[in-house]
Amino acid sequence: MKKNFNTISKIMSRSLKLFLFSVFIGFSIFVIPQPTWAYPFWAQQKFENPREATGKIVCANCHVASMPTRAEVPQAVGADSVFKTVVEIPYKKDLQEIGADGSKVPLQVGAVVMLPDGFKLAPQERWTDEIKEETQGVYFTQYSEEQENIILVGPLPGDQNREIVFPVLSPDPRKDSNYNFGKYSIHVGGNRGRGQVYPTGEKSNNNLFTATNSGTITSIETNEDGTQIININNEEGESFTENLPAGTSLLIKEGDTVEKGAKLTEDPNVGGFGQLDKEIVLQSKARVIGMIIFFIGVGLSQIMLVLKKKQVEKVQAAEGI
Repeated sequence: MKKNFNTISKIMSRSLKLFLFSVFIGFSIFVIPQPTWAYPFWAQQKFENPREATGKIVCANCHVASMPTRAEVPQAVGADSVFKTVVEIPYKKDLQEIGADGSKVPLQVGAVVMLPDGFKLAPQERWTDEIKEETQGVYFTQYSEEQENIILVGPLPGDQNREIVFPVLSPDPRKDSNYNFGKYSIHVGGNRGRGQVYPTGEKSNNNLFTATNSGTITSIETNEDGTQIININNEEGESFTENLPAGTSLLIKEGDTVEKGAKLTEDPNVGGFGQLDKEIVLQSKARVIGMIIFFIGVGLSQIMLVLKKKQVEKVQAAEGI
């Protein structure tokens, strides 16, 4: 009797712990959502800087498909001024991809803007009405607490955010000697859709799957969660299995003979990642004014030389020289 009572107590204790853990997780997700739980979280946890020494932005490690990304950056900006960096993430309208659960879902987009040191997201009190309207519904985060010059956005609904506006504040070298006037580089990355590879190296269901062994397909099993198991026998009588995630569309059927490397599924990927570099000049007003004065001085000097030459020619003509 005592033994049964102890067993029941242990079961109730475990059930209570599981219930409290579930409540805590649910509370964290729905009441206090963390923006870093989105897909940039993987890069933030593994890489101190999202741009590798080769120049590649680490998002391309999981989003291996390549698609174009465009950006609009001013040629020059003044010190302590707010300007817009616009990242364009184009893709065909109404595209859908396979979600993690195997269902068809609209594409989501995200972007990263790596600004020069000293540049950062402009404080909201300095946003113009135009910027507020263009950034409505967009949530900006820093890559890390120490790197306020690296700004992340996403994931966001792609059909509403093919253009993402980043309001940026430039530094003032007159107030902080750590920064200087001159030309700087800006690195931009734009993503649409889910990645083809997880950080663990495993393929996602947003990918093409091929046979790892040759043989004849003896059976195809579909589990309750939508995953599929393909059983293959080769000529030597050996059995192999191919495990496919939910949502994949098969190109084969039972009885087909496949070679190693042959396609088992369609390629569902319709998204991809793209990056580019831009240049911007942090311009000094004093330098601009000085340059204008210099050009005016050069122009006046040229005019005076022409007038002086004509005067000399008239004197020589009058003296018969």
